[in-house]
Amino acid sequence: MAKKQFKSESKRLLDLMINSIYTHKEIFLRELISNASDAIDKSYYKSLTDNGIEFNKDDFYIRITVNEDERILKISDTGIGMTREELDSNLGIIAKSGSLDFKENNEIKDGVDIIGQFGVGFYSAFMVAEKVTVISKPMGSSEAYKWVSTGADGYTITPCEKEEAGTDIIINVKQNTEDIDYDEFLDEYHIKSLVKKYSNFIKYPIKMMVKKRRLKEGTENEYENYQEDETLNSMVPIWRRNKSELKPEDYENFYKEKHFGFEKPLKYTHISAEGLVSYNAILYIPSRTPFDFYTKEFEKGLELYSNGVLIMNKCGDLLPDYFSFVQGLVDSADLSLNISREILQHDKQLQFIAKNIKNKIKGELLSLLNDERETYEEFFRNFGKTLKFGLYSEWGANKEDLQDLVMFYSSTEKKLVTLDEYVSRMKEDQRYIYYATGENVNTLSKLPQSELLSDKGYEILYFTDEIDEFAIKVLMNYKDKEFKNTSSSDLDIKTDEEEKQDDENKDIFNFMKEALSGKIKEVKASKRLKTHPVCLATEGELSIEMEKILKSMPDSTGKDISAEKILEINTGHQMFEKIKNAYDNDKEKLKKLSNVLYNQALLIEGLQIEDPVQYANDIYDLM
Repeated sequence: MAKKQFKSESKRLLDLMINSIYTHKEIFLRELISNASDAIDKSYYKSLTDNGIEFNKDDFYIRITVNEDERILKISDTGIGMTREELDSNLGIIAKSGSLDFKENNEIKDGVDIIGQFGVGFYSAFMVAEKVTVISKPMGSSEAYKWVSTGADGYTITPCEKEEAGTDIIINVKQNTEDIDYDEFLDEYHIKSLVKKYSNFIKYPIKMMVKKRRLKEGTENEYENYQEDETLNSMVPIWRRNKSELKPEDYENFYKEKHFGFEKPLKYTHISAEGLVSYNAILYIPSRTPFDFYTKEFEKGLELYSNGVLIMNKCGDLLPDYFSFVQGLVDSADLSLNISREILQHDKQLQFIAKNIKNKIKGELLSLLNDERETYEEFFRNFGKTLKFGLYSEWGANKEDLQDLVMFYSSTEKKLVTLDEYVSRMKEDQRYIYYATGENVNTLSKLPQSELLSDKGYEILYFTDEIDEFAIKVLMNYKDKEFKNTSSSDLDIKTDEEEKQDDENKDIFNFMKEALSGKIKEVKASKRLKTHPVCLATEGELSIEMEKILKSMPDSTGKDISAEKILEINTGHQMFEKIKNAYDNDKEKLKKLSNVLYNQALLIEGLQIEDPVQYANDIYDLM
């Protein structure tokens, strides 16, 4: 029979279909299995509308056959089959979808999911094939036909023999090249792994004769090879099963099977949503931080399925960055996929699902916080930084999602507390949410700047993560209560006595300021100090801790950034008597005292002394 040409835009279009649409050659197996599943679905639909057709699900399956010697891979189905005209139409016109025609002609809307609707999946076979042969016999017909093509040069259709209805796709696999190992598509183990990866939840059995080894009967150490028919796929995905049928261990085993983690997850949730966009999802919160979680190599995202067929391993669009720790999957038949079913168009359905998932995660975390406090605190120790980064990013745009989820260590409760819990305990006269920043709780509990607040019984939040203060600056307030750093020059509890002390000692403080050569903005009396002689306070938005973080950055971002520092003196401390005496009798001594006190204040803050030698010499002289 004369070879027919493809009804398309010539060789260039077919080359595009074969070489450009699909990212990975292994995708061809997913596409052919999906088409086979569609063919069986069509048989099922026909049986619903034609009383003369009986559909027995046990008789319908997909079979993969491998012949390594002849380099043949065959995918067979027992589905509806194709007539000669359908072979010519569906396979002769690139990007014509027989599945889509079937769906439209039969006015299928709900109840039957058809996977392949673009008409290009079949041509992915040419990525690995020297020749493709399709043998098909339609349901209810005695005639079978064979379609053969080696690529863009066209195809032939001839009559042939086939016993049962259905379709066989026979691929003559290419020879290896320097760059590509085509042998892997003839390897039994690799075929099994691809089915597990992409088609594990196709609802019909995918069968293959598998080589196995056993002890030969009647012997003790003699083994023999044999073949056994094995079903490669699970068929019914856990997320489509009724929740009431499932036990916690079912979800935990699935978590491990999918390699989301090796330990029991901290929390899981199963979503079955119907409506404008229907989807199923299973989401997990890991019990431990992945080893690469806080690195650039970590890739967020959920597995994405369409009708049980894996579309993407990591769909990042389904999760906001601040919930990137969540693992799991989403399956929906309502997504708008692109032509190769490899990536999604950024459409409303995807955005709708992502928004619902975000709200579901927030709800689950709040439930965990309220009902399982210890478990939530364990979660927060692992992933709390991510939530705080979420507060900071996008200039606080996510604060409604995150402000009730973040926690900080409390000076009074001696444990992690939420902002809501802090506000509920605030004193009647307290206007601010007070916080202190530093490297660890032990250091912060000894900060001299906190003495007055502690005496008044005010609770202080300890910020020990680098991101904490930056996040709070963006948040600005919580329940109309502003945040105030304990090192702030104005704690809003200034007394008349403090103002009096500033006036009385104005000349001394001005002298000390001059002695420190512009290192500080001001020297003033402090009423926040009780036992310590000196401390540093700051004015403006930039705190001392923020200065430290910015200066520690590897680039030169914070090199010239400095907080506006104020040196506060405890006028009730015996050290102040020495200061006054030096001012009256030995101003050179006061210069050295000013330098020593300033450097001591720097040390308390964990800042580096600018001139350690001068500092040491000043101490020697004073001693």
